[in-house]
Amino acid sequence: QVQLVESGGDLVQPGGSLRITCAASGFTFSTYAMNWYRQAPGKERELVAGISSTGRVTNYADFVKGRFTIGRDNDKNTVYLQMNSLKPEDTAVYYCNAVWRTTLKKYDYWGQGTQVTVSS
Repeated sequence: QVQLVESGGDLVQPGGSLRITCAASGFTFSTYAMNWYRQAPGKERELVAGISSTGRVTNYADFVKGRFTIGRDNDKNTVYLQMNSLKPEDTAVYYCNAVWRTTLKKYDYWGQGTQVTVSS
């Protein structure tokens, strides 16, 4: 059974830092690219950051570049998002996503989300 379980969401003050983590099970984690998405109330889900299966390649949305860092540990089947210099507009539910594409099919799994609230 595939599971992606996010944790670490919290209430944090503007300018603060937070690390959220996603624990994966039920599939071969090291073959999947991993992404973090977020969705704020009344807004569409948006891509925040992604990391390749090996961890060598990362990409970030412009609105988090220089503030957020994505990383993974293929031995522990986890991916994290380190968030620094948080802003109120970073408030959202953050979702972990696993993706693997073959020539015939796309495998796409999602976690249940973790709430991050940035407020004084």
